[in-house]
Amino acid sequence: MENHLKIEFNKLLELASEEEIKVDFLKKLSELFPGEVIFSTSFSYEDQVVTHLIKDFDIDIFTLDTGRLFEQTYETWTASRAFFKKNIKAYYPDPEALQIFVSENGPDSFYQSVDQRKACCNIRKVQPLKQALKGYKVWITGLRSEHSVGRKQMPQLEWDADHQIIKFHPLLNWTTKQVEDYVQSHHLPYNYLHKKGFVSIGCAPCTRAIKEGEDFRAGRWWWEDADKKECGLHIHQ
Repeated sequence: MENHLKIEFNKLLELASEEEIKVDFLKKLSELFPGEVIFSTSFSYEDQVVTHLIKDFDIDIFTLDTGRLFEQTYETWTASRAFFKKNIKAYYPDPEALQIFVSENGPDSFYQSVDQRKACCNIRKVQPLKQALKGYKVWITGLRSEHSVGRKQMPQLEWDADHQIIKFHPLLNWTTKQVEDYVQSHHLPYNYLHKKGFVSIGCAPCTRAIKEGEDFRAGRWWWEDADKKECGLHIHQ
């Protein structure tokens, strides 16, 4: 951890304990780190809520276009630009790395093994993320503790050693109902796949609707064991 950023992170921890951190902490972050706070959106219910909360703050927004997103995700992207009136930076996989990977392994090799799937995620998501976060000190996400077992004990404010950045999860303790109610009450644009049983929406080949009684993450990489269902974007120390 860089010394000056470590000092800033410790100051933030002093400003608010886990129990005291509220959504208005977003404004405080934008004031403490002007031009150095960024939010990653995949246009999910949660991300639409966060976008609405930060729309008037000095916080940049970006998304990762993997090249294999649902048509409905692109529609939500277009609707979000018009509704929130904010630019959304787009980051893409390195074309040469992607060309080599697909040429050598085929377009759907991620079904063959966890290693192949993670290699695909690394090219399409992890590496572009590193580019997107360059020059920023704070990364805001739409993660919630209900998303997966591994996020139950996740702190709301944390240090991401892998990316050398402070992370804040404003909706970490929100319930699904709270998120859905916020979207509806503020008439926010949303991905209509959510209404068809798609809870967590990623790349089209790796996402399906969940069945009644299934876990929240059952629709992502459903052919893999539950404890392997992470793409590498969020690593928690």
